[in-house]
Amino acid sequence: MHVKDALEKVPGVQSAVVSYPKSTAQLTVDPGTSQDALATAVAGLGYTATLADAPSISARGGLLGKTLEWLGGRDKASADGEGLHIAVIGSGGAAMAAALKAVEHGARVTLIERGTIGGTCVNIGCVPSKIMIRAAHIAHLRRESPFDGGIAATVPSIDRRKLLTQQQARVDELRHSKYEGILNDTSAISVLHGEARFKDARSLSVRLDDGSERIVGFDRCLVATGASTAVPPIPGLKESPYWTSTEALVSETIPERLTVIGSSVVALELAQAFARLGSQVTILARNTLFFREEPAIGEAITAAFRDEGIEVLEHTQASQVAYVDSEFVLTTTRGEIRADKLLIATGRAPNTRNLALEAAGVKVNAQGSIVIDKGMRTSAPHIYAAGDCTDQPQFVYVAAAAGTRAAINMTGGDASLNLTAMPAVVFTDPQVASVGYSEAAARQDEIETDSRTLTLDNVPRALANFDTRGFIKLVIEKSSGRLIGVQAVTPEAGELIQTAVLAIRNRMTAQELADQLFPYLTMVEGLKLAAQTFSKDVKQLSCCAG
Repeated sequence: MHVKDALEKVPGVQSAVVSYPKSTAQLTVDPGTSQDALATAVAGLGYTATLADAPSISARGGLLGKTLEWLGGRDKASADGEGLHIAVIGSGGAAMAAALKAVEHGARVTLIERGTIGGTCVNIGCVPSKIMIRAAHIAHLRRESPFDGGIAATVPSIDRRKLLTQQQARVDELRHSKYEGILNDTSAISVLHGEARFKDARSLSVRLDDGSERIVGFDRCLVATGASTAVPPIPGLKESPYWTSTEALVSETIPERLTVIGSSVVALELAQAFARLGSQVTILARNTLFFREEPAIGEAITAAFRDEGIEVLEHTQASQVAYVDSEFVLTTTRGEIRADKLLIATGRAPNTRNLALEAAGVKVNAQGSIVIDKGMRTSAPHIYAAGDCTDQPQFVYVAAAAGTRAAINMTGGDASLNLTAMPAVVFTDPQVASVGYSEAAARQDEIETDSRTLTLDNVPRALANFDTRGFIKLVIEKSSGRLIGVQAVTPEAGELIQTAVLAIRNRMTAQELADQLFPYLTMVEGLKLAAQTFSKDVKQLSCCAG
């Protein structure tokens, strides 16, 4: 509940104008309104409140004007007029976005990071993985392309150490320019290097890297601690030198044989990258690939992987892992599998176990994710959370958007996160991109749909590329014709999905999408062609027919 809401529920209060940055509320009250009731209402939200001035008669019908000040527990600086103090735990996408937005709104921020500034994405996630995937793509094209009849294929010489040096240099550059440099240049943000735990609902105990301890009081707090690899309880696994994505991305060698347990996004992206760089790759999938998505997506990627020599073992689990003589030996439902390296990529778990959230009254769900509302508020009204430590979709752009909105709310605003048109991209080849409803999800919400699937042999760009793997599928609401979902499996599908996002966000119908001008010989033109299939046979159209 907001301070404003709590105050306006007090008998006699006509209105409350609240300034969170100043920690004050301007009240219009009836004569005789209990001052104790006002203080109690604010105290119920965890604040200490005092009347800042004597009552004065308002010109409006004898109503009284009062100014109420509230303080955030132990934060003395706020009491001295230095503004709202916000503690941010973490330094990744959600944390940085929140810290910068909070400073824009006049707050002071203490940012606490236990590891490397920048969090997962720039250091050990999105950035290094996409660099590695791109390098693997180039290696693949040199080895094999649709133009091998006229351009001689070559077996590329892979120098993994040089690739790793190039990769790490770009990671370091982006971390400095987008994280460390910005923090250094923002005087309102103080950075502490250490591990934070809640001491109570108003303060953190921070074990600094030098071994000392510091108590940090706050008016508001944002938890943005991210997530880390979830390791399945397979006997023998924890005793072996298995890889997570972190170790895989900084490996100085390409293993001859790599087994991947899992069918997550990370599992599939890295499996294909290592295969293209020279590994013999086997994927153990408990179900099928992309089993939660449109079935055609998993079928298309499985076929593409097998065409490249990647062994995909569906409905296969490991029951035992042994590491003997520098070799992994896996006992599975398909028999014994041997590998030089083992990558575990079965999903990610929120980093919440060591925060002592219970000391602050912050609730988590059964998976350990912090429970939040649409405004990123936790069960403790002055504590917020954003990003992968919550049950939000695990994308850095979602985390950053959530962090921004959390900061707006922590400084007195009212913002929520709308994920109804959230794009998702998987950087396999072909890529997988989606937004909005699948047909199955629409049925669960009792939406009657119609759909069309356009194979890429109908898209001029794909024909010119001599690469017609994949499809584009459009899902519409049958009653209105409005576009509500798109799934695409195409090379560079990520480059077309944002157009679909905007179409859904603007409530366009399939016909309205079909009527738009799209540049010829682009992959995004496939959206127009797919939209046209609701009313005509595109095989009978001339090139770029409008």
